[in-house]
Amino acid sequence: MRVPAVEGVGRPGQLPGQLPGAGVVVPAPGILPEQLLQDGEIIILMLKPSLWAVLLESLAFLTWVLILLLLGLTLQQMGWLPLRHTDLSVMVVVAVGGRLLWQFLDWLSRVYVLTDRRVLVVRGVVRVQVFECALKRIQHTTTTFNLRERLFGLGSLSFHTAGVPVTEATWRMLARPLQVHHIVVQTLNRYR
Repeated sequence: MRVPAVEGVGRPGQLPGQLPGAGVVVPAPGILPEQLLQDGEIIILMLKPSLWAVLLESLAFLTWVLILLLLGLTLQQMGWLPLRHTDLSVMVVVAVGGRLLWQFLDWLSRVYVLTDRRVLVVRGVVRVQVFECALKRIQHTTTTFNLRERLFGLGSLSFHTAGVPVTEATWRMLARPLQVHHIVVQTLNRYR
């Protein structure tokens, strides 16, 4: 599998598909099953979401756990909850640890790939889902930055095709999203 960098991007000694100074690491071989690539297909970018996604995707759950912990402590002080502090602590640690572990596994399973022919999204912990779309079918792209992403310098890149009223695929929680968008637009213009 040949993995060249897009013209004008990168510098000597830089990994193919790695954004300059972005800290975006190309996954090791084996993360993307060889069967997903067509003969002669060239990988332009192979990215994962930022590791911050593990925490950011869990924020709502962690907020609810904190609220329930405060409620539990209040009920315990009033004598309405027959649990000890250690019982509450163990429940919180198990809940938070379980959620963060699940998000980490989700992060590990996600791979975003741009080739000279297609856009691919591979994701799923228990049930693996593979999305692919030919470059010629992509009508436009959208880069979005919600509040939590902006706080960490992240963004998401969505792909839209003709005749479909919803977003076909989204590369979520990307580091250096504008640079990634620029490379995607260059690739679309060059190979479409």
